[in-house]
Amino acid sequence: MTTGMLELSGITKSYGSRRVLDDVSFTVAPGRLTGFVGGNGAGKTTTMRIILGLLSADGGRVDLDGAPLNTADRRRFGYMPEERGLYPKMKVLEQIVYLARLHGFGKAEATERATALLTELGLGERLNDTIESLSLGNQQRAQIAASLVHDPEVLILDEPFSGLDPLAVDVVAGVLQASAAKGASILFSSHQLDVVERLCDDLVILAGGTIRAAGSRDGLRAEHARDRYELVSAGDAGWLRTEPGVTVVDFEGGYALFDADSPQTAQRVLQTAVERGDVASFAPKHPSLAQIFKEVIQ
Repeated sequence: MTTGMLELSGITKSYGSRRVLDDVSFTVAPGRLTGFVGGNGAGKTTTMRIILGLLSADGGRVDLDGAPLNTADRRRFGYMPEERGLYPKMKVLEQIVYLARLHGFGKAEATERATALLTELGLGERLNDTIESLSLGNQQRAQIAASLVHDPEVLILDEPFSGLDPLAVDVVAGVLQASAAKGASILFSSHQLDVVERLCDDLVILAGGTIRAAGSRDGLRAEHARDRYELVSAGDAGWLRTEPGVTVVDFEGGYALFDADSPQTAQRVLQTAVERGDVASFAPKHPSLAQIFKEVIQ
């Protein structure tokens, strides 16, 4: 697989007087999963459609490896739209083979690719069933196979985990991680922030058509980390409530989550906890993606 860096620079889009995208800029790197999050109407689907050439931007540019994206480049893309689009009366394997052949594969290789991918996605026993006979979750898996069967260089997925049970989420996540490991640049949107947090390498948060935060998952967590700590001890941690420079956020028995006004205060708390009894654990508490999301869109 050839790989490419996808880069959006200053993308704007308006419908009449309403600006839906305003100076949207971010990158999707090869070999990495980029989570794209934002509330309904934030502009995620519009951005994805502009990347794919389904909509034209009013301004800005989309580049692949530093050159303007063209139609030939987009043939090497995989796309899963939020509005699913498989033929309902077509058999599952027949559908995916057909799509592989549209990308230039011969019948034998297309069949081999489609069978292997559908089996990996847990549809090995449903190859000869029609799309419409599948559950919504299994239709979702088939749609993901459709976007992946030609081994795309760039993969754009709009809500790929919608409607999947936890086991199916794990299966699909594994397939996407394998694609990234081969060098694909993957951009996926999702409202399931816990899934995004677990899966993404990089993160883009969009609200009101503007980028509110973008960067690596771990970098953003460190950037938005406060001096918050978690203490688990054998004794009652209620004494923390009267410690200078400490604000207790959560407390139950020997467990306490607290903010410290400085690292020195945190160290003093640890020393006091050790003196008072057994300390099972003491560590900085990084914010969750949900907490970062709430913070940056306010």
